Amino acid sequence: MFPHHDWQILSLKERYFSWRMGGNALSFQAQFDQQLKQPYDLLIATSMADLSTLRSFYPNLTQVPNLLYFHENQFAYPENNQQQGLLEIQLKSILSACSADQMAFNSNYNQQTFLNGVKSLVEKMPDGIPNNLINELANKSSIIPVPIRPDCIVKKHKNDAKPEQLQVVWNHRWEHDKGPETLLELLKLCQNDEHIKFHIIGQQFRQMPQALQQIQKQHQQQCLNLGFIESRSTYIEILQKADVVLSTAYHDFQGIAMLEAVACGCLPIAPNRLVYLELYPQANLYPNNPENPQKEAVAIYELLKNPQQLKQVTVDANWTELKSKYKRWLD
Repeated sequence: MFPHHDWQILSLKERYFSWRMGGNALSFQAQFDQQLKQPYDLLIATSMADLSTLRSFYPNLTQVPNLLYFHENQFAYPENNQQQGLLEIQLKSILSACSADQMAFNSNYNQQTFLNGVKSLVEKMPDGIPNNLINELANKSSIIPVPIRPDCIVKKHKNDAKPEQLQVVWNHRWEHDKGPETLLELLKLCQNDEHIKFHIIGQQFRQMPQALQQIQKQHQQQCLNLGFIESRSTYIEILQKADVVLSTAYHDFQGIAMLEAVACGCLPIAPNRLVYLELYPQANLYPNNPENPQKEAVAIYELLKNPQQLKQVTVDANWTELKSKYKRWLD
């Protein structure tokens, strides 16, 4: 959105998570050594990049201002017993934050869980922590959401009357942290309700949660779409036709998939947790019971049976509203 600047974009493939988080400075050096030695006016890094190490590798990067953007943080993920080296990853993110001139977060939830996570971690350390660390990090941080694309609009002829069939879209990554167990329990409850149909779409991976495998095998007849939608225009058409967008997530720092659907006219239903508390009215949030998918499913079903109690939400994350904030940050 700022074509008058001369951009050089360097990125690594999204795989081998632990190695990416721990060794990305080495990987950037291996793949982009010459590009990183060029003279620049500004450096922008995402929070997954090891900013402090990269700057130590390339002295020219220490001579220009830098911005660090947090679309997530490593203190607010659901616990994963298989993940190795979490403490080291968290420490790297603190060092990158200390190295940054300015930081931005995509939501207040993201900012607060990061700052609280840093505070909790450093309080466990035996010594050698700067006295004013948390305040210094907070003072150089701001909140600027990721913009949603301009194609997310309400279809002009979307029917405002009560439809004969309620279409519910679940448009999230097919992974454990998106709460597929709750979705499965909801489909079981709706099995004999011909009034409610689902679009279960979103990015899929080689390893699929058991709950989603079960949905594919046993609940196809309840789904108008089941699986990833390759075409962006087809995906947007589905959002524009649907009535409700549902999240069952245990982890969301902004929830762009939800925001896209809401911008297309869907009524949001989400758990009473995470970033959703700052985005959606209480009427659209079901009680937070992550340890009990059946209980959450019952609460969602009650909202679906009475959609008139859900409130329409205006999305303030489109580029028109956010361009001036990004321009000030870059300037």
